[in-house]
Amino acid sequence: MKNLQFTPRSLFVALPVAVSLLLIALATHAADSIPAPADVAAPPASADVTSSGLATLVLAAGEGTDSPLPTDRVIVHYTGWTTDGKMFDSSVVRGKPQRLPVDKVIDGWEEGLQLMVVGETRRMWIPEALAYAGKEGRPKGMLVFDVELLKILRVPDVPEDVAAVPADAEVGKKKLAWKVLRAGTGSTHPKATSTVKVHYTGWTIDGEMFDSSYTRGEPSTFPLDRVIKGWTEGLQLMVEGESRRFWIPAKLAYKGNPKGPEGMLVFDIELVEIVKP
Repeated sequence: MKNLQFTPRSLFVALPVAVSLLLIALATHAADSIPAPADVAAPPASADVTSSGLATLVLAAGEGTDSPLPTDRVIVHYTGWTTDGKMFDSSVVRGKPQRLPVDKVIDGWEEGLQLMVVGETRRMWIPEALAYAGKEGRPKGMLVFDVELLKILRVPDVPEDVAAVPADAEVGKKKLAWKVLRAGTGSTHPKATSTVKVHYTGWTIDGEMFDSSYTRGEPSTFPLDRVIKGWTEGLQLMVEGESRRFWIPAKLAYKGNPKGPEGMLVFDIELVEIVKP
């Protein structure tokens, strides 16, 4: 097995579990606070209210009609207040947007984000039952958030043939199997020592996605001699611009390594660039 510490950040690690809204501390210095909106105490009559009790008001219209799905990640700017006007968190104050998994945030955010489109800013009044439900160390009561949806990071759907190698796949000597999903535009292949830039998503054969560069919003770059054997072998078959689906047997994946998912793995890989031939 190769040295896995140089693989893409989460290639062999299950996605982190986020049980609360934010993956950062909820404390911000009062001097850095953003003034609370005038309607922070209660939603106005013009707000839309869902059957769950979530109230929202569009502050700035977005673009298009595509809204986040529960399986998506999103990049957002936001500020949160309690109903007495105290700001308790803000990505705006920190000057850095936050990337969040839609299905791993508090219920009010999960529901509210799916109402939005990219570029939209929306104010949400989230009842306590859809927020932190009285948990210790979390803001109490109804919370108010201004949320701007900057980008949707969509992970590809689970392939229909993820459970087993299909009959029309090609199979190499070491039982690595593949199908070309999209032809490339180049003619040069990476070497075992090349550094490549790729977009990818990985699933177990039961359809569980365990890692994807799409959740980070940018391709990953790494040397081919520092990844699992199936990747080292498979990427050398590809050219720039090409996308392939690989079925990687356990012996070419993480067999015997407790940090990696077990069994055969399936990856969709797009070779974006050969960074270092």
